[in-house]
Amino acid sequence: MVDTAIHIGCDIGGTFTDIVAQQADGTIHIRKVPSTPDDPGQAVVKGLAAMLSEINANFSNLCEIVHGTTVGSNTILQKAGARTGLITTKGFRDVLEIGRIRTPTMFDLSWEKPEPLVPRRHRLEVGERMGADGFPVVDLPEDEVLSAARRLVDEGIESVAVCYINSCINPLHERRSVEILEKNFPDLLITASCDVLPEMKEYERTSTTVVNAYLLSAMRRYLANLTKNLAEAGMTAPLLVVASSGGMMRVKTASDIPVFAVGSGPAGGVMGAARLGQANGNADAIAFDMGGTTAKASIVKDGAPMLTSEYEFRDGISSPSRFIKGGGYMLKVPAIDIAEVGAGGGSIAWIDEGGLLQVGPLSAGADPGPACYGLGNEKPTVTDANVVLGYLNPLGLAGGSLSIDRKLSERAIMEYVGAPLGLDLVQAAAGIRKLANVAMARAIRSVTVERGRDPRDMALMAFGGSGPTHAVEVAELLGIRQVIVPAMSGVFCSVGMLASDVEHNFVRNLVRELVSLDMSSFKEAVERLKDDGLGRLSDDGFSEDRIELSFGADIRYVGQSSELTVPMDPNHILIEGFSALEKAFHDTYNYTYGYTNDESVEIVNIRLSARGKRVNRLGFQGIDRQLVAPDITDAERSVWFDAIGSYVPTPTRARTVVTEGPVTGPAILEAYDTTIVLPPEVTAVSDGCGSVMIEIPSCREQQ
Repeated sequence: MVDTAIHIGCDIGGTFTDIVAQQADGTIHIRKVPSTPDDPGQAVVKGLAAMLSEINANFSNLCEIVHGTTVGSNTILQKAGARTGLITTKGFRDVLEIGRIRTPTMFDLSWEKPEPLVPRRHRLEVGERMGADGFPVVDLPEDEVLSAARRLVDEGIESVAVCYINSCINPLHERRSVEILEKNFPDLLITASCDVLPEMKEYERTSTTVVNAYLLSAMRRYLANLTKNLAEAGMTAPLLVVASSGGMMRVKTASDIPVFAVGSGPAGGVMGAARLGQANGNADAIAFDMGGTTAKASIVKDGAPMLTSEYEFRDGISSPSRFIKGGGYMLKVPAIDIAEVGAGGGSIAWIDEGGLLQVGPLSAGADPGPACYGLGNEKPTVTDANVVLGYLNPLGLAGGSLSIDRKLSERAIMEYVGAPLGLDLVQAAAGIRKLANVAMARAIRSVTVERGRDPRDMALMAFGGSGPTHAVEVAELLGIRQVIVPAMSGVFCSVGMLASDVEHNFVRNLVRELVSLDMSSFKEAVERLKDDGLGRLSDDGFSEDRIELSFGADIRYVGQSSELTVPMDPNHILIEGFSALEKAFHDTYNYTYGYTNDESVEIVNIRLSARGKRVNRLGFQGIDRQLVAPDITDAERSVWFDAIGSYVPTPTRARTVVTEGPVTGPAILEAYDTTIVLPPEVTAVSDGCGSVMIEIPSCREQQ
């Protein structure tokens, strides 16, 4: 039995649950197991048990589990959250309906506004009023609060959001309302906006608070069950949850403010891409994550992920672009800027009413999965197309642990795509793959071209179980010259979690024009934030020498309705004055929008990101030498390549072969967790950090 501590990274996806174990000596083990949608935690416990048994360890050897979960996002998508009510200030009942009075596509007459998570009959008003100066205008009518709550409870409401106007300046009325509700309705779940988002803008604050209330029961139930099951298995180590910003938080924090973990899973992969970029010299890159259900894209700049302070969660392509508003549920929380589209390996191909082939967003998921799994799904998926075209091993996936049947893929494609459209098997399969590639290129464009960035200037860092299988063709669509496939790319979100730190985010409202802001008010806000950050991380067990504080300021031109977050060093501001902060804002504004003006500037909020540096954080130098994975036997199979227009006898080799020298396509590089497709004339080499670096000559010639 081993006596060394083991760190675990675990990501629950829509199709697979990925587990990475790092032992104290650096040895790394990986495992992919089918997700269990009805009880996501079961896949974690069973997968961990099997992995620990293989390495002669048990749950008592674990020192921590870093966990990414899709419970929050799936709860919203499936409309499976708590029956939620809202208590708000008189006159603000319809804030969720009004939103920002914008639509994502101006001339789309078929667009329908997302249905609010709280129906109008469950949005009740009380006659309180807090002034913009923080002094009460109308005192809180406690009898109205009690009456509203009683009515909601009588109608079966399980969770209540409390959001009053100007509570971000003075939360007195919200705090008192929470006390009343807790005393009289002890079983009611309660979320106050001052505890989730103490910022201006009633719509953003109300929406974020409501989403948090909507998620509370599902997330608490899930985390409680997972913690209980792990404890019964013998684990005494802490469980950490990845936040949408890429940092981590304790289970209690995630249970109280689950809105901060809606983008939990994908954030781990982007953090891993940022750490890898720092290690192999690709500080500017596009993180491209294609799993079984969705594909995601994000930007890494100067070795750090691009962050946003708000995003809208919705069906279809989900992007935090500040230019697209009104299409989903507003979450004003720190998050990695990720665009997501329903195009994964399990995405189902179908024909619309106009007779056109479509791929996704509906996915076969883990159960029943693609047709080739033989578990009951008869409709074709992207994975089925890849099986028919020869890209995937016809004997099985995940090291052979998941058997597949090519004939089932052929039958599904012909029945639902080929025959209806008059296409042969290869044409239908190639069409499915091309449509998926175009959808993924669209997601990448939404975080590059649509943000004023040229994707040709960056490398494409491809991971996820299906990402490396499609990466070269997606890169060619965008003119990208280099693709990087990290070590353990098929479980890379879990790898990235082990490379991350614990992080908490705080904000203080401070609305002043910079010319009239006094230094004492600024210093007081900074000190309060600092106390909050140090206190939270101290509770998490971090000493001051392992704590890093990063401040930022939300600034805008006077009269604007939106602001930009500008990094700042408070000590520098105390010495140089606010002129340094104003200059930083102008530089950021010019970079974002391409121009500046000479209007007055005002600060809106001060933010703090408090980071606790984890001991034994995973690094990427020599990571391939630490990995323990099944051996891959050299072989050959027929693979279809569009550039040639036929099936070609293609060698299939272990991905580690690139450490011995360059490999030129056509070739298939296989690993336990993923498959890398090298089309003709494409060359792959090693980067020294376990990654496969792929050069695309056709794109190089275009430049």
